Amino acid sequence: MKKLVVIFFLFLFENGLSQYINVKVGDGYAEEPSICINPKNTNNIVAGANISYVYQSMDGGLTWSADNLTSPYGVWGDPCIFTDTAGNFYYVHLSYPPADSGHWIDRIVCQKSTDQGITWSPGSYTGLIGNHNQDKAWTIVDPQTNTIYLTWTDFETYGSSNPNDSSLILFSKSVDEGATWSNPHRINKLAGDCVDSDNTAEGAVPAVGANGEVYVAWSNRDTLFFDKSQDGGTTWMAEDVVISDQPGGWDYFIPGLQRCNGLPVTRCDLSGSVYHGTIYVNWTDQRNGADNTDVWISSSSDNGVTWSLPLKVNDDNLSKQQFLTWMDVDQTNGNIYIIFYDRRNYSDETTDVYLAYSIDGGNSFINQKISETPFTPNPSFFLGDYINISAFNGKIAPIWTRQDDVTTSVWTALIDFNTLTAETPDFKTDHFIL
Repeated sequence: MKKLVVIFFLFLFENGLSQYINVKVGDGYAEEPSICINPKNTNNIVAGANISYVYQSMDGGLTWSADNLTSPYGVWGDPCIFTDTAGNFYYVHLSYPPADSGHWIDRIVCQKSTDQGITWSPGSYTGLIGNHNQDKAWTIVDPQTNTIYLTWTDFETYGSSNPNDSSLILFSKSVDEGATWSNPHRINKLAGDCVDSDNTAEGAVPAVGANGEVYVAWSNRDTLFFDKSQDGGTTWMAEDVVISDQPGGWDYFIPGLQRCNGLPVTRCDLSGSVYHGTIYVNWTDQRNGADNTDVWISSSSDNGVTWSLPLKVNDDNLSKQQFLTWMDVDQTNGNIYIIFYDRRNYSDETTDVYLAYSIDGGNSFINQKISETPFTPNPSFFLGDYINISAFNGKIAPIWTRQDDVTTSVWTALIDFNTLTAETPDFKTDHFIL
């Protein structure tokens, strides 16, 4: 009997029972969620999801209101939610304007809220380039100048296999709180194709450096590239830096999903920690096999000149699938938080959500399951191309998509650093006498 009790408790801890309250943010086939904590009031959190959902919480994520965003330029997904230094929220997304004024995803739209995410401006836009298509835009705000930096992928002809059609990483910025934008210009040296797969340039997520640098990493042709500007985006490096190879590319297969990607996320530590100025890039790939997708991180402490060898973030050694990662750095203390889907506890397509965090500059990570119950993706429905996480002053706001039969919904977990570090003790087999 004693042996059975010990085995039971080992089973519980090995399967990582979540100790965090999960809250449904929204449903209605929502996916590709983005979330942001207001640094002026951490109880105020705003989120968005495909195609046009916007959510707002005033109690730290415990309850949410929902609405549909509208714009004269149309709203067509790929939401990116962020704040400026005054606590204004912004919602960046793709377009779908009326037929007489444009075409599907022909520009990047930015809408602003000055009332904690309740109402939104009609918006401004950038990236309107003839018949090109624009995709996967992301932003960062310089905390010293309040400048908004924006990067994305420009498709000459989306989905084209014509070798003469190319994909480029473009950059634009706003110095007037999103009212107007600079003319977009190309920052990647090696163009990609327009197929929207491994040989396409995708995943440009900007970061701001300790001295106002602009950093960007992206995937293209089974490689992770990096570029930087030291003059606010006016000029960029003569040649892009290779961070790492990406075996299997960024477009890979995960059983049960319509599609999946390992596109990178870039962040920089601007806190007063000993890791101040360190740049981090987080991604997933299949270097350990198609049935063993893993989460990785690489860092640079010399302004992006050199990069550490990739470190595996997920701490299982079970040849299981971990996929669709996102990262944030708490700029009040330098802690790194990474969210991802995880199948370590199962032998089928059953999926949990895990959070990995580091308090030592990405040298090591502690993994914790944050989803209260698992789910099994429905391949008949789109799970989305990304999930998201926001962290500020010890509060952590992850957001993810789950599917239950034909229902798709987005969820968060109520987490702060104090509860995160009060983790379950490390129960090892040598602690017990059987």
